[in-house]
Amino acid sequence: MKQILMIATGGTIASKSSAAGLKPLITSDELLSYVPDARQFCHADTLQLLNIDSTNMQPFHWLKIAAAIEENYETYDGFVICHGTDTMAYTAAALSYLIQNSRKPIVITGAQKPIDLEITDAKTNLMDSLRFASHEQAYGVTLVFDGKVIAGTRAKKERTKSYNAFSSINFPYIATIQDQHVIFYLDDKKLLTKPVHFYNKLNDRVALLKLIPSMEAGVLTYLAGSYDALILEAFGVGGLPSYESGDFHKAIDLWTSAGKTVVMATQVTNEGSNMSVYEVGKTIKQEFDLLEAYDMTLEATVTKLMWILGQTSDPREIRNLFYQTINRDILYTAKW
Repeated sequence: MKQILMIATGGTIASKSSAAGLKPLITSDELLSYVPDARQFCHADTLQLLNIDSTNMQPFHWLKIAAAIEENYETYDGFVICHGTDTMAYTAAALSYLIQNSRKPIVITGAQKPIDLEITDAKTNLMDSLRFASHEQAYGVTLVFDGKVIAGTRAKKERTKSYNAFSSINFPYIATIQDQHVIFYLDDKKLLTKPVHFYNKLNDRVALLKLIPSMEAGVLTYLAGSYDALILEAFGVGGLPSYESGDFHKAIDLWTSAGKTVVMATQVTNEGSNMSVYEVGKTIKQEFDLLEAYDMTLEATVTKLMWILGQTSDPREIRNLFYQTINRDILYTAKW
């Protein structure tokens, strides 16, 4: 029987009503008590690591979760992390970079409604996560929600209320869980040959800016004083406004001349960027040798940059690591 460690961090799944609204109050032991049938296929221990609303999740919390898994890695066959849904995709992506090449499954889950309600998705999601974490073919960092298993770097919350809150972006589902069975669409554990590697550094000086029509380039200049890297969410397949003033060109030059990293991404959720299509993208990418997110999710782009900048400040190494595929995060590398 598989030995699983369930790590509680708070979130809606562990919330109860209060005068100020839902608040994480349910303990890890209480969460586990709602899925007694899990004893049929695994033995689960619990760890109450945090008890916060996921809106308050920060990079140092990701490091704390990764450290807890590293500390218990040899003792357990798999891990389930109960988490709030609002920043769950960021945590799943961050853990994908902090814990690489894990032959043991590390599953993040949560719920749209608290587990103590009569009508809730929490019990199903927790049960599915424990089941998947106990499966012999499961490995690496994944997000399990509404019967779907999503690669940790490909998850995005697309619905605020519905039970099918998460989608896999630009990548197929790893598996589905139906009628107490795990049905794998991708079975590639045998390809994992490297030993597990834990990282313990992140650089959170990463800014994200979504372009809107008429935005002034001075915003980019202002951000340069506080951040080491900038992700620009552009329109369509990617590009920068070429207004007559040329201010955006000057702002990018300020960033790159200072040795800072600039990544171009798209505001469009599906299909990714391709800056080579239009002049507004191709010329600026060629001149400044910018990085491009291609088919990566926003959550993966943000957390991957934090991980990379935690390891190195060398521009060439930053580029190499950014285009290195980790937990299925980028497939479009042939274009760079």
